[in-house]
Amino acid sequence: MVQQRAFVSVIIPTRNRPNLVLRAVGSALQQDHSHLEVIVVIDGPDAETTKALESVHDPRLHVVVMPQSKGGAEARNVGVQAAIGEWIAFLDDDDEWLPFKVSKQLARALSSPVVFPIVSAQVFARTPRREYVWPRRFPKAGEAISEYLFARRGLFQGEGLVTTTTLFTKRELLVRVPFTSTQARHQEWDWLLRALTMPGTQLLFVTEPLSIWYIEENRSAISQGTQWQYSFDWIERVHPLVTPRAYAAFLLTLVSSLAARSGHRSKCLKIFTQAIRRGRPGVIDLVLFIGMVCIPQSYRRQLRTLFSR
Repeated sequence: MVQQRAFVSVIIPTRNRPNLVLRAVGSALQQDHSHLEVIVVIDGPDAETTKALESVHDPRLHVVVMPQSKGGAEARNVGVQAAIGEWIAFLDDDDEWLPFKVSKQLARALSSPVVFPIVSAQVFARTPRREYVWPRRFPKAGEAISEYLFARRGLFQGEGLVTTTTLFTKRELLVRVPFTSTQARHQEWDWLLRALTMPGTQLLFVTEPLSIWYIEENRSAISQGTQWQYSFDWIERVHPLVTPRAYAAFLLTLVSSLAARSGHRSKCLKIFTQAIRRGRPGVIDLVLFIGMVCIPQSYRRQLRTLFSR
């Protein structure tokens, strides 16, 4: 069958997480579509991870060690360059796939009439508190992708979602539109917004969970205090690729939340002013902004858990 002959390259960037990447590699090698290769790109010298991967005795596994660390985005680009498959699937090293992930996304891609289908899917979003199925909705006809990703219709997250662990597309598209090599955050959003400007592209979904996305709520983030500024600067750079509503929603929900969590609530006035001046916020965006700034994150998690029941 054509579907079974299609060769898929799986790319997993990693660094200093040998136990997690072994779980990710195992889930990729156990796919029911076996005509694939798994490329683990180690982002800089990492003897422990290299040694751990040597315990995997499967000829489909290839390990690439970068001479120096350049970040996950560039590691994915290196993986794409090394890949021989027509199709590329990405997997983050701290996530895992269900056994039929690749076959179902490949079938969805092959059924599409467009030249460059970009296929995502639902995930089991697993937190220490409980598990959710996200995204809770899919883009409506004519809905801008930026609004699907950033502009909520309700109070809780998980409505619109695309993660790198769910991305599946042609290698040719990723060669034409690589990840921004210096991008430290929002890598999948940055790539998706740019890729969908290419003729012949379309975002498609498999409407069932195909991956487990592990969300460690208490994990310490690198440079947490400046993440809000990074996100603020990023949305300014991609402003031409997003709608006024999406721009405002991103600032009022995600950026304000990062500023409040890192103890920079005084910056929320700047964020609010920019959202009003350059964007077009909806009522729900303003409500969420007040909640992000005034309600501690731990209380918001409790409310989300309560209402999801």
